[in-house]
Amino acid sequence: MTGRPRVQIFLASTLYGAATLAAALDAGRFSPADRRLLLVANTAAVPETAPALDEAPGFEPLRARFDGVLSWNETISPLHPSGWSPRPDDAPLWERHLRLLWELGTAEVELVVESLQVSPAHALALCFPDAPLEIYADGLMSYGPTRNKLDPLVGTRVRRLLHLDLVPGLRPLLLTEFGVGAEIVPAEAFTKVLAELSDATPPIAAPEGAALLLGQYLSALDILTPEEEERLYVRMLRGAVARGHRVLVFKPHPTAPARWSRMLEEEAGRLGVELTVLDTPMLAEVVCRRIRPALVAGCFSTALLTARTLYGLPVARTGTGLLLERLSPYQNSNRVPATLVDALLPDLEGAADTGPPEGEELSGLLAAVGFAMQPQILPDLRPAAERYLAAHLDTRTRRYFKRRRLTALALPGAVPSQLAFLPRSPTVRMMARRARAVRRRLARKATKAAKPTKTTVTT
Repeated sequence: MTGRPRVQIFLASTLYGAATLAAALDAGRFSPADRRLLLVANTAAVPETAPALDEAPGFEPLRARFDGVLSWNETISPLHPSGWSPRPDDAPLWERHLRLLWELGTAEVELVVESLQVSPAHALALCFPDAPLEIYADGLMSYGPTRNKLDPLVGTRVRRLLHLDLVPGLRPLLLTEFGVGAEIVPAEAFTKVLAELSDATPPIAAPEGAALLLGQYLSALDILTPEEEERLYVRMLRGAVARGHRVLVFKPHPTAPARWSRMLEEEAGRLGVELTVLDTPMLAEVVCRRIRPALVAGCFSTALLTARTLYGLPVARTGTGLLLERLSPYQNSNRVPATLVDALLPDLEGAADTGPPEGEELSGLLAAVGFAMQPQILPDLRPAAERYLAAHLDTRTRRYFKRRRLTALALPGAVPSQLAFLPRSPTVRMMARRARAVRRRLARKATKAAKPTKTTVTT
């Protein structure tokens, strides 16, 4: 024991993340501390045009759980939270500056952050190089592998991963390369926090029992074009109507263009159904609690699994097939959330499903996708990936893998089984290189032969 005071700094960039932290605090998942500070980061592309989470409706009940609320944006202004990290030589200066600014003195600092592999969490970890780290999951991405290789000086400081049990029985892959254990935040603590948020949120003009459609703004992530995303939401509307729902609520992403809502309203008019568009920014989980929708439909939003697991609501997905095809590169961190939603939830448009994978099959699917995404980070998953692919790769599960990726990693399913030895054969690879070289030479000769010869005309 050093006798120094202990300060815990909780970094959050979303209201969902702050609610997860509040639930973990209520459940006694953190050790005692002399001060607890909530550090808010607004990571919107243009922070000046989007309210930070501490300005969102319903935040006030969360404030009481902390001794103070700080702004990371104000601290590093005019730099953007998602694009800045301190240079290694400047880290000691930044720690000294932050200790003075936040009145930390010589206190022992503990950091609780999200998405450690990117800023602002990574930047904060560099500013306090001696502080132990704890990670909490803000959504489904924690089930996937770490996005990129972390410096061991950062990764080995992580003590545990806190997450909601949105897929019961499934163990997250995040940071397992450092032996980080996962700990569940109790569902009852989280639903209690959501109830507080709901009570503190202004009333919404949405009918109870309606079908809830969730928007995500996928074009901002360069996954779909704006036109494709518009068509996706129209498909979502038509799919819900085809299931017999005549009263619908659309919750757009807070930064999505207004024209998407207008397009849906026009389509609802053509179909003769009632559509309400929620303009007030609030958590989808709060909307679920308020109106108890008869159906929750979306693409791969975390709220789909929250609605199913925590509230027992009927859910359906749409557009995940297109999304899995478009995600690039294969290592894209949205791949695991999209895979889980596609594998576990029924299709809104009624495509035949073979039933969701469970137990070892679901763990095997996650291991196979995780290894294919990050083989250098999780090499120990190769045997599990090979077992899953050898036993379960078919027309239904093929969408979760790219043949080129399987070939590059010499995994089952890359080529027909009778030719499975080819990716590992040095002789075959040498012959293939020679064949390609010959083909290039022949192509060059053909191009030369096709060029017209110059003719000299004498007058």
